[in-house]
Amino acid sequence: MPSASSNGWTADDMPNQTGNVVVVTGANSGIGYDTTKAFAQKGAHVAVACRSPERANRARQKIESAVSDASLSVHELDLRNQVAVRQFASEFKSEFDRLDVLVNNAGVMVPPYSTTDDGFELQFGVNHLGHFALTGLLLEELIETDGETRIVTQSSVAHDYGDIDFDDLHREQSYNRTEAYGQSKLANLLFTYELDRRLRAVGSNTIAVASHPGWSATGLQDGDTELGVSSVRRTVARIANTVFAQSPADGALPTLYASTATDVDGGHYFGPSGIMEIRGSPTRVVSNETSYDHKTAQQLWEISGKLTGITFEIGEATATQSLP
Repeated sequence: MPSASSNGWTADDMPNQTGNVVVVTGANSGIGYDTTKAFAQKGAHVAVACRSPERANRARQKIESAVSDASLSVHELDLRNQVAVRQFASEFKSEFDRLDVLVNNAGVMVPPYSTTDDGFELQFGVNHLGHFALTGLLLEELIETDGETRIVTQSSVAHDYGDIDFDDLHREQSYNRTEAYGQSKLANLLFTYELDRRLRAVGSNTIAVASHPGWSATGLQDGDTELGVSSVRRTVARIANTVFAQSPADGALPTLYASTATDVDGGHYFGPSGIMEIRGSPTRVVSNETSYDHKTAQQLWEISGKLTGITFEIGEATATQSLP
């Protein structure tokens, strides 16, 4: 297994980010919050992109109280709605003239069956299709920004029990919440690797990288009460987090490493270095065999483009769009 020279690496080891613009989705809590705070501490301007502006503003105020010179802006981004993704991208591009790092972090985990506003199974729709569309719409800004820029997408060890069911992507025939979550996290990796291959093919200065937080007490495992997650499941998750999980700040380290470390290359995947990649310092890890399959990645890419109406034209550094 390859490893990065990251033993003991912490957020303090991040290079200075002054002058950089970073977008973090799901920035108001968990991994997203600590990722945002770390970038702010290093001088970046962070676009706090969240479904709930109210929660995002609370997170912004909390970070500003801890980081005196934090540079943050709050933006509404609902990955459950493709029109809302387009609206966010349009507003971002009108406000900023550069994008150094896009952190595709937001996600939902093992909810009861539900769909996005566009009719996609919720986990596949938010975790993969929402970020697929967002990346395509912001790709021009990333490519045209001077220097190396990065797209970092959050996956999970759960990708290992995922399967891309092209005959039932939205799990309408049979829904298992854990399998559906695994599918979405596997899709994150297939997308990252395929995107990086395409960027390499045109000699782009933008790279695509993936990360996972191990087992971190982010609250994601508790589920969202708005999605009807039971109180029993939330209680069990909290107990397990207390016993096994690392902190969200530690869980954010693989993302921060992937976003900023100097020895990162396109197509790399980072996670905790400990047993079963549950916790530990960030290091380069290897995903499962399916995630590296070119044919599966290309098929997923084509279907994702059709479902979202987003077509990456990397050679021209643009993404065309039409409503799905």
